[in-house]
Amino acid sequence: MFPNCNVLAGAITVTENRPMDLLSRSLNSQVLVKLKGDRELRGRLRGYDQHLNLILDDAEDLSEKPVQELGTVILRGDNVIFLSPSKPLPKKNEKKNK
Repeated sequence: MFPNCNVLAGAITVTENRPMDLLSRSLNSQVLVKLKGDRELRGRLRGYDQHLNLILDDAEDLSEKPVQELGTVILRGDNVIFLSPSKPLPKKNEKKNK
């Protein structure tokens, strides 16, 4: 109905976050990925495309006990159920002080 808007308790609030914006801000950050077949991977998001194909560096399979280190992996987007940042992301306009 309204692009970039959310309806919360009957009020419309404007947001600037779209799924691809969140992915872009998650680049080079640690993410948690839930896959079909009850698998969960954690790693640093190196890249993605519009099909949600993902490249993870330093990936770990959290479904295995003990946790299995996988290194760099490419995940096919059809298998991804959800992706979540593992750490808080910097705000869009926040500058890094280093």
